Amino acid sequence: MQDGTEWEENREGAKRVEAFSDGVIAIVITIMVLEMRAPEETGWEHLLALWPVFTAYVLSYIYVAVYWANHHRLFSHARRVTNALIWSNIALLFALSLVPFATAYLGEHAFSRDATLFYMTVMLMPSLAYMWLQRVIRRTGAQGEASVAYHRSTMRKGVAATIVYAAGIPLTLITPLLGLGCAALVAIFWFLPKSPLDALFAR
Repeated sequence: MQDGTEWEENREGAKRVEAFSDGVIAIVITIMVLEMRAPEETGWEHLLALWPVFTAYVLSYIYVAVYWANHHRLFSHARRVTNALIWSNIALLFALSLVPFATAYLGEHAFSRDATLFYMTVMLMPSLAYMWLQRVIRRTGAQGEASVAYHRSTMRKGVAATIVYAAGIPLTLITPLLGLGCAALVAIFWFLPKSPLDALFAR
C-alpha cells in the first residue's frame, strides 16, 4: 500500500514522462511539415504535382495525432514509473521519430512499391511499441473498474490495428494501393471517436 506522498511522487514522475513525450511528438510533427518543399516555379500545376507529398503528410499527421491522443489517455492511468515503462515509452518515441523520414520517402517516390513497403514497416513499429507500453501501464497503473474497461477495449482495438498494418506489408507486394488502403483503414479505425467496433471491443 502506498502512502499519499509516495503516490504523488510516482504520479508526478509519470507526468514528467508524458511531458517529455509530448515534446518529442511535437518535434516529429514539425519535422514532417519542414520536409515539404515548396516548388520553385509558380502556378497551380506545380503545386498539384506535389499531391503525393501532401497526401503522405496528411496520412502521417493523422497517425501521429492519433498516437498523441491515445498516449495522453493511456498515461492518465499510469501510477508508477518503472524501467519497463521508461524503455517501452522510449521505443515508441523512437518508432515515431522515423515517421518523418518514411513520410518524405513515400511522397518523393510517389507511392512506389518499395517506398510503400518501407512506410508500412515503419508504421507497424510504433503500433508494436504502443502495445508494449500499454501492457506495462496495465500491469503497474490504476486497477479500478474504469481502467480495466479502458485497457480491455483499447488493447483489443490495438491488436486488430496491428494485424491490419502487418497485412498491409504483403498486400503491398501485390499493389501499393492495397498497402496504403490498410494504412488508411487503421487511420479511420482510430480517428473515429465512436463506432460499432468500439462497442464490440468493449465486450
